[in-house]
This record gives sequence, structure tokens and C-alpha cells, in this order.
Amino acid sequence: MSTIVVVTSSPPFAEGGHTVLARELVTALREEGHDATLVVTPQNRFGRQGSAYLAAWCTDVEIVHEEKRVDQVISLRFPGYAVQHPNHVLWLNHRMREYYDLWDQFSGHLTWKQGIKERGRRALIHRVDKYLFNRMQRRFVISATVQARLQRFGRIQSDVLYPPPPQRAYRHEGCGNYLFGVSRLAPLKRFDLVLRALAEPVAASIQCVIAGEGAELERLQALASHLDIEHRVQFVGRLTDEQMIDHLARCRAVVFPPFNEDYGIVTVEAYMCGKGVLTCTDSGGPSELVQDGVTGFVTEPTPEAFAGAMRKVMDERTLAQRMGEAGHAVARQMTWPKAIQRLVAP
Repeated sequence: MSTIVVVTSSPPFAEGGHTVLARELVTALREEGHDATLVVTPQNRFGRQGSAYLAAWCTDVEIVHEEKRVDQVISLRFPGYAVQHPNHVLWLNHRMREYYDLWDQFSGHLTWKQGIKERGRRALIHRVDKYLFNRMQRRFVISATVQARLQRFGRIQSDVLYPPPPQRAYRHEGCGNYLFGVSRLAPLKRFDLVLRALAEPVAASIQCVIAGEGAELERLQALASHLDIEHRVQFVGRLTDEQMIDHLARCRAVVFPPFNEDYGIVTVEAYMCGKGVLTCTDSGGPSELVQDGVTGFVTEPTPEAFAGAMRKVMDERTLAQRMGEAGHAVARQMTWPKAIQRLVAP
């Protein structure tokens, strides 16, 4: 039995896929006989990330309570991967994306003075990250999308290890008469695309339930009203795990069209409930997991194309059932014991 510390970073009150993965990893390690715990280091706001990296760097993860020695550290995301340990394994969710693949979008809104400051910070973060990654014993990433980013920015080698579905009481209760989407409601999740697709003539009468909280909620509600589809869209806010599984079990299919998502754990959760997933060609992780026409649809990121996929799953119940069954078969092969075997291998 090994003593293993899992390290992630998170702002206060944040809840997302990265926190779910961290907790699931700790649980899986314990079930495999390891003594595991979770350490969450700060993720400060813009302009204060340097202090967050320093806080992680100074966090002692070699010796824990009662002078117990830690055998291995598994870190998941920035800046928590700055912790120091001789047996440090990375399972990367993502780096600070605003300084990497989202730089163009981020920097486009800066004044020239802000641009000078942020370019300096970006260069420093790039150098620090590369130094930290080169010190690690092994590097895994949660998707080929994240792997490609490491290659593009720094030519850093890594292996893909898809996270298995969280261990929940999944079930299947038939193919309902509505589509379901669940996520943090942020611009990159593109639920505005879902709404615009619902407004297409081909999608007339299709019902959709959208779960989650976030800065985009009011804008999405206003957009639904503007598109005159508010009577067909229900925003249900943040759900408990049980409530989320209830919708996954009863819906017809899951809609999840983010832009360049790191992984998108809801995809495999939908599969575990026997539901296909509708996503887009530029959605990153979900587009890796969804086989077009087999476990869901992968469309162009346009309202017309996405609406067409919606119409197909709503009109063809047997097609939706086949996609759900195929997705379930895929997800069942993704197990935590297999993942732990790779992460903890000597």
C-alpha cells in the first residue's frame, strides 16, 4: 500500500469537472488499497497567479501528519502542479488556458498597457510550467485535446488517459421526450448554440432542460425569450448528483457543444445512463469520445447543423436507443482500476 497525495487547485466556492475528478481519484485510490488524500491549493484571480504558484511550490507534500512519508503525488491542474515531490506524476486537466490556447480571445480585450503586462506574465508562466513539467516522472493528460496543447505550447510529451465515469448510481429509464444539458454556464460551454439550434424551424417543438449555474445564465434566459423559445426551454439551476442522474436516465439524449473542452465528463456520464451525446467538431474532448452516428452526433458548430442532429434523435427513438447502448458499452470499458494501474505504476 502506498501513501498518495492528490493535488488540485480551485478558487473558493468553485465546483466543476476538475473537483469531481480529484475526489473520484482519491476514492478510487483508497478502493485499490492505497492511503490517499486530497490537497487543494489556491487558484488566485488574474494578477495574483504568481503567488498561487509560490503557495503550491511551498506546500509540503513529502511528509504529512505524524511524520508519515508520502510515496507519490498525482497533480491535476495549475498551479497545484507546482508542488515538489521526487515521485510526482501529472494527470493534467489543463494549464492556465488564457495564457495558452485562449490567448487570442483573452488578449483581444486588453488595452495596450494591460497587454504589455499580461504578455510578460504569460512568458513567465510558460517558462515556469515547462520547468515544472520537465521535473515530473510521468505525464498523463485527460484527452488528446490537452495533449495537442502541450505539444503546441512547449513540445511537451504526454500520454492520454481518459478519466472513467464518476462512481454514481447510474440507471436508464427509457428515452424521454426532451433533450438535457448540464454544465457550468460559461461562454465556452456554448449553450447559446443550443438555444439558437432550438429556434431553427427544423427543431420546432423540441423541448430542452438546461441545468447549471454561471455568469451566462441571465444572458441565456434573455436569449431564449428573444428567440421566442422560452416555453420550450427549462433552466433548472444547480442540481444534486441524484437529480442530474435522474435527468440523464430519463432524457432522450444529452446536448453538450462546448468550444475546445478539456474533457467533458458529462459525456461518459450520459453514456453510463444509456444516452447518446450531441456535440460539435470543435468541442475538444467530447468530440474525441463521441463517434458520429454511433454514440451520438458530431456536427459543425452551427445552429442549422446542431438542430438537424436534435431532430434526428427526437424523431427516431430506436436510433437514440442504439446510440445510448453503444455509448454505454464504451463507458463500461473505462474503469478506475485500469486508470489507477497506469497512474501508480513504478
